[in-house]
Amino acid sequence: MDPQTDTMRPPDVLLVEDSEQDAELTLRVLRRHAPATRVVWLRDGAEALDYLFGATERDASATDPRLVLLDIKMPRVDGHEVLRRVKADPRTRHIPVVVMTSSSVDADITTSFDVGANSYVVKPVGYDEFAEAVRQVGTYWLHLNQPMEQR
Repeated sequence: MDPQTDTMRPPDVLLVEDSEQDAELTLRVLRRHAPATRVVWLRDGAEALDYLFGATERDASATDPRLVLLDIKMPRVDGHEVLRRVKADPRTRHIPVVVMTSSSVDADITTSFDVGANSYVVKPVGYDEFAEAVRQVGTYWLHLNQPMEQR
């Protein structure tokens, strides 16, 4: 069964990224190093909020990802607002959120951790370095980290 089209189970990764180039590279790396990983790519924070909170009376476990990779500099709704909402809601606060962004500004880092980020990664500029960062994040959060539901 193709993990990219298996709609019967929640995604492993919810990728919230407005840059098509960064999203495509992230998807390529995850597919190569973790081929069974199901990824849903959303292009801005508004899509992420709709995905996570749009259905009324939804069963949160039916759509919750194991990991959110979240850019913060996005149109419509920025990543900090998505992070605030995810961590404020008891149905989603347990989902690990890794901020992956080009910003190394101290205020962005501080705000991210203040509102609940589990990790903050500044996207490397070089192709190989970016790919390696995605590989390491995926390895840790999808294979080494023990998610809450396994306790």
